[in-house]
Amino acid sequence: MKRRLDNRLYYFTVEDESLLAEAFPSFEDETYAIAYKVQGTDDVFITTADTKDAMDQHDVPFNCLAEEEGVRISLYHTPLSREELNDYEDALKALALAHRAIGLICVGVNGSAKVDLSEGAKKYTYFTAPAGHTFLWRLVFNRDEARDYVERYLPGDAHAREWASTLPLASSEELVGYH
Repeated sequence: MKRRLDNRLYYFTVEDESLLAEAFPSFEDETYAIAYKVQGTDDVFITTADTKDAMDQHDVPFNCLAEEEGVRISLYHTPLSREELNDYEDALKALALAHRAIGLICVGVNGSAKVDLSEGAKKYTYFTAPAGHTFLWRLVFNRDEARDYVERYLPGDAHAREWASTLPLASSEELVGYH
Protein backbone atom coordinates (compact mmCIF):
# COMPACT_ATOMS: atom_id res chain seq x y z
CA MET A 1 0.00 0.00 0.00
CA LYS A 2 1.40 3.42 -0.92
CA ARG A 3 1.77 6.24 1.61
CA ARG A 4 0.07 9.51 0.74
CA LEU A 5 1.62 12.84 1.54
CA ASP A 6 -1.76 14.56 1.21
CA ASN A 7 -3.71 12.76 3.92
CA ARG A 8 -6.88 14.78 3.93
CA LEU A 9 -10.08 13.37 5.31
CA TYR A 10 -13.46 14.23 3.82
CA TYR A 11 -16.93 14.73 5.25
CA PHE A 12 -19.62 13.82 2.73
CA THR A 13 -23.22 12.79 2.25
CA VAL A 14 -24.84 10.36 -0.18
CA GLU A 15 -28.45 10.12 -1.25
CA ASP A 16 -28.59 6.43 -0.41
CA GLU A 17 -26.13 4.67 1.92
CA SER A 18 -26.53 1.43 0.00
CA LEU A 19 -24.54 3.05 -2.84
CA LEU A 20 -21.42 2.73 -0.67
CA ALA A 21 -22.00 -0.95 0.05
CA GLU A 22 -22.48 -1.59 -3.66
CA ALA A 23 -19.52 0.49 -4.86
CA PHE A 24 -16.74 -0.33 -2.37
CA PRO A 25 -16.33 -4.02 -3.38
CA SER A 26 -15.76 -2.93 -7.00
CA PHE A 27 -12.76 -0.73 -6.11
CA GLU A 28 -9.26 -1.89 -6.98
CA ASP A 29 -7.75 -4.42 -4.58
CA GLU A 30 -5.03 -2.01 -3.41
CA THR A 31 -7.67 0.50 -2.28
CA TYR A 32 -8.61 0.19 1.39
CA ALA A 33 -12.08 1.69 1.07
CA ILE A 34 -13.63 2.89 4.30
CA ALA A 35 -16.27 5.38 5.36
CA TYR A 36 -17.67 5.95 8.84
CA LYS A 37 -20.94 7.62 9.74
CA VAL A 38 -20.28 10.65 11.93
CA GLN A 39 -21.80 10.07 15.38
CA GLY A 40 -24.88 12.15 16.06
CA THR A 41 -25.75 12.61 12.37
CA ASP A 42 -28.20 10.88 10.12
CA ASP A 43 -26.36 11.27 6.85
CA VAL A 44 -22.79 12.59 7.26
CA PHE A 45 -19.84 10.29 6.62
CA ILE A 46 -16.08 10.71 6.93
CA THR A 47 -13.59 9.01 4.60
CA THR A 48 -9.95 8.98 3.56
CA ALA A 49 -8.43 10.60 0.47
CA ASP A 50 -7.83 7.15 -1.07
CA THR A 51 -11.48 6.20 -0.68
CA LYS A 52 -12.63 9.58 -2.02
CA ASP A 53 -10.37 9.16 -5.06
CA ALA A 54 -11.82 5.70 -5.70
CA MET A 55 -15.36 7.06 -5.32
CA ASP A 56 -14.51 9.76 -7.88
CA GLN A 57 -12.99 7.23 -10.30
CA HIS A 58 -16.03 4.96 -10.05
CA ASP A 59 -18.53 7.82 -10.35
CA VAL A 60 -20.11 7.21 -6.95
CA PRO A 61 -22.44 10.17 -6.43
CA PHE A 62 -21.68 12.02 -3.19
CA ASN A 63 -21.70 15.55 -1.87
CA CYS A 64 -18.38 16.62 -0.33
CA LEU A 65 -19.13 18.88 2.65
CA ALA A 66 -15.69 19.69 4.08
CA GLU A 67 -12.07 18.61 4.38
CA GLU A 68 -10.00 17.97 7.50
CA GLU A 69 -6.22 17.75 7.43
CA GLY A 70 -5.15 14.36 8.74
CA VAL A 71 -2.11 15.83 10.50
CA ARG A 72 -4.48 17.56 12.92
CA ILE A 73 -5.60 14.19 14.33
CA SER A 74 -3.07 12.37 16.50
CA LEU A 75 -2.56 8.67 17.26
CA TYR A 76 -0.68 7.11 20.16
CA HIS A 77 0.33 3.57 19.23
CA THR A 78 1.57 0.54 21.05
CA PRO A 79 4.49 -1.21 19.32
CA LEU A 80 2.12 -3.84 17.87
CA SER A 81 -0.49 -1.33 16.66
CA ARG A 82 2.27 0.74 14.99
CA GLU A 83 3.60 -2.37 13.24
CA GLU A 84 0.24 -3.62 12.02
CA LEU A 85 -1.56 -0.33 11.39
CA ASN A 86 1.14 1.93 9.96
CA ASP A 87 -0.47 1.81 6.50
CA TYR A 88 -3.97 2.39 7.94
CA GLU A 89 -3.39 5.58 9.92
CA ASP A 90 -5.71 7.62 7.69
CA ALA A 91 -8.50 5.10 8.34
CA LEU A 92 -7.82 5.38 12.09
CA LYS A 93 -7.93 9.16 11.89
CA ALA A 94 -11.24 8.95 10.01
CA LEU A 95 -12.51 6.70 12.80
CA ALA A 96 -11.51 9.35 15.35
CA LEU A 97 -13.31 12.04 13.34
CA ALA A 98 -16.42 9.87 13.12
CA HIS A 99 -16.57 10.34 16.89
CA ARG A 100 -15.49 14.01 16.60
CA ALA A 101 -12.30 13.17 18.55
CA ILE A 102 -8.89 14.81 18.08
CA GLY A 103 -6.88 11.72 18.91
CA LEU A 104 -6.77 8.03 19.73
CA ILE A 105 -4.69 6.13 22.28
CA CYS A 106 -4.23 2.40 21.68
CA VAL A 107 -5.10 0.69 24.97
CA GLY A 108 -5.17 -2.99 24.05
CA VAL A 109 -5.43 -5.78 21.53
CA ASN A 110 -7.76 -8.78 21.19
CA GLY A 111 -9.50 -8.23 24.51
CA SER A 112 -6.30 -7.80 26.54
CA ALA A 113 -7.13 -4.24 27.55
CA LYS A 114 -8.07 -3.43 31.10
CA VAL A 115 -10.22 -0.35 30.74
CA ASP A 116 -12.15 1.72 33.22
CA LEU A 117 -15.66 1.91 31.83
CA SER A 118 -16.88 4.06 34.74
CA GLU A 119 -16.57 7.06 32.42
CA GLY A 120 -18.61 5.24 29.78
CA ALA A 121 -18.00 2.89 26.88
CA LYS A 122 -18.55 5.75 24.43
CA LYS A 123 -14.97 6.88 25.06
CA TYR A 124 -13.70 3.71 23.34
CA THR A 125 -13.72 2.33 19.83
CA TYR A 126 -11.97 -0.46 17.98
CA PHE A 127 -10.24 -1.15 14.67
CA THR A 128 -9.53 -4.60 13.27
CA ALA A 129 -6.29 -4.78 11.32
CA PRO A 130 -6.21 -6.72 8.08
CA ALA A 131 -3.61 -8.95 9.83
CA GLY A 132 -6.41 -10.01 12.19
CA HIS A 133 -5.77 -8.29 15.52
CA THR A 134 -8.50 -6.08 16.92
CA PHE A 135 -7.13 -3.00 18.65
CA LEU A 136 -9.05 -1.08 21.31
CA TRP A 137 -8.64 2.71 21.23
CA ARG A 138 -9.46 5.42 23.76
CA LEU A 139 -11.00 8.46 22.10
CA VAL A 140 -9.53 11.82 23.08
CA PHE A 141 -11.66 14.95 22.78
CA ASN A 142 -9.31 17.56 24.24
CA ARG A 143 -5.70 17.99 25.29
CA ASP A 144 -6.46 18.17 29.04
CA GLU A 145 -8.36 14.89 28.86
CA ALA A 146 -5.41 13.28 27.03
CA ARG A 147 -2.95 14.50 29.68
CA ASP A 148 -5.21 13.25 32.50
CA TYR A 149 -5.65 9.85 30.86
CA VAL A 150 -1.92 9.40 30.21
CA GLU A 151 -1.02 10.49 33.75
CA ARG A 152 -3.53 8.05 35.22
CA TYR A 153 -3.03 4.99 33.00
CA LEU A 154 0.48 5.45 31.54
CA PRO A 155 2.21 7.22 34.45
CA GLY A 156 5.82 6.32 33.63
CA ASP A 157 5.59 6.88 29.88
CA ALA A 158 7.37 10.16 29.05
CA HIS A 159 6.63 9.70 25.35
CA ALA A 160 2.89 9.43 26.09
CA ARG A 161 3.04 12.57 28.26
CA GLU A 162 4.75 14.47 25.43
CA TRP A 163 2.19 13.16 22.92
CA ALA A 164 -0.72 14.31 25.09
CA SER A 165 0.80 17.75 25.65
CA THR A 166 1.51 18.36 21.97
CA LEU A 167 -1.75 17.30 20.35
CA PRO A 168 -2.21 19.55 17.29
CA LEU A 169 -5.70 20.61 18.43
CA ALA A 170 -6.67 21.74 21.92
CA SER A 171 -10.20 20.35 21.64
CA SER A 172 -12.74 18.90 19.25
CA GLU A 173 -14.28 22.35 19.01
CA GLU A 174 -11.40 23.19 16.64
CA LEU A 175 -12.37 20.47 14.16
CA VAL A 176 -13.64 21.58 10.77
CA GLY A 177 -17.39 22.07 10.58
CA TYR A 178 -19.26 20.21 7.87
CA HIS A 179 -22.64 21.97 7.73
